[in-house]
Amino acid sequence: MDTAELDYDLPPDLIAQHPAERRDSSRLLVYRRDSKRVEHRTFPELPDLLSGELVVVNDTRVLPARLSVARATGGVVEILLLEQVDAGGRWEALARPSRRLRAGECLGPVELLESLGDGRWLLRLEGEPEGEMPLPPYIHEPLADPERYQTVYARALGSAAAPTAGLHLTPDLLARLDPARVTLHVGLDTFRPVTSESLEDHGLHGERYEVEPGEWARIEAAERVLAVGTTTVRTLETVVRTGELSGRTSLFVTPGFEFRRVDALLTNFHLPRSTLLALVMAFVGVEETRELYRTAIAERYRFYSFGDAMLVL
Repeated sequence: MDTAELDYDLPPDLIAQHPAERRDSSRLLVYRRDSKRVEHRTFPELPDLLSGELVVVNDTRVLPARLSVARATGGVVEILLLEQVDAGGRWEALARPSRRLRAGECLGPVELLESLGDGRWLLRLEGEPEGEMPLPPYIHEPLADPERYQTVYARALGSAAAPTAGLHLTPDLLARLDPARVTLHVGLDTFRPVTSESLEDHGLHGERYEVEPGEWARIEAAERVLAVGTTTVRTLETVVRTGELSGRTSLFVTPGFEFRRVDALLTNFHLPRSTLLALVMAFVGVEETRELYRTAIAERYRFYSFGDAMLVL
């Protein structure tokens, strides 16, 4: 697939710069695949739109992973922690600017150990992460409450980004939906843009996931499953293929993919040239997704992490 097929034009003013006042006050674009019907709803209507689907969420919690550290020369380096490698304080991270950094250099609590290429470093961190919430670069306004970049059910600390489809859910909605939980720690694979000309040439490094046996039993027994977010999709489709309830997944979902455990999808509107948009196209259809995004833009839906949501049934 040509990566250019993941392009679309978005007016900058439709990029949501802050969360909605209430988590569940966002709009919800509903697409019914069998009838190809589009509906414009609001997020609190979600439980009434379902027909017995088991809802599955990703309960990962975002790390305060963005560190600003100083070099001995006085320059400032931004470190984004991606994943803890071992109990000895070693992490994989992104560093910017990276070109002049050298292995062995100490930047405050950070010691650079090895360059992994493309701005990625293996480093040692003294103590626990005590940085800022790692908001995406397209959000330019500060976040008054860091908890608004966490889902209300976030439990397992380990992500470098939020599973944003779940940001809309409230305790009241959770009580009505009674979701099953999986964990996938969001890392570089989820948010790194596709830069290759062909989608198939884009490589994945893998992200850690875990599913409790009791939760998988619920998921296996469900007649239909609604995945909240693309990270939940990747977790479910990995487990159903491998039978492994924990490990790393480098599953790359692109058009032509056969979905074996996901029957419906709740997701936000994603960036062009992203693996997340490729996954949505795989589930919905390439041209269908293009048309839905055109509709969302025409109807002035809010896009990206703090934006509105889409439900595909």
